[in-house]
Amino acid sequence: METIQFTIQINANKQKVWNTMLEDETYRQWTAAFHEGSYYEGSWEQGSEIRFLGPAEDGKLGGMYSKIKENRKHEFISIEHLGMVKDGVIDTTSEEVKKWTPAFENYTFTEKARLNDPVGQGNQTEVKVEMQVASEYKAMFEEMWPRALKTLKDLCE
Repeated sequence: METIQFTIQINANKQKVWNTMLEDETYRQWTAAFHEGSYYEGSWEQGSEIRFLGPAEDGKLGGMYSKIKENRKHEFISIEHLGMVKDGVIDTTSEEVKKWTPAFENYTFTEKARLNDPVGQGNQTEVKVEMQVASEYKAMFEEMWPRALKTLKDLCE
């Protein structure tokens, strides 16, 4: 497993960025960069189960089974990926799943005053994404995350 990292500056306060990233309607928009039709079921509350889902290539439901390891509102969220969902069935024990679980995906939100902002237009938020990934998926995520974060930025600004 490797840890990959992505960072983007968004011209909005961290509450707006947090809400845009995690609320159902806008979550579906920025995560389309990973898989068209992506959505989640569950809660972002610490300790809660959450499923990241979408239509699989065979038309059935597929995705990830996870738990929210940590949630510090508007500052940090840690997702612990524990398994796969195939056709609505959770798999946490197959050899395929055991190769990469548990894996963490962390989002950090840091608010900063905008540089060169003489009229005080507001703050800027740095979003940092850190993700543990199996080496065979690294290139795919390195291509997808910048597109997803660009969409998030567009939604926030």
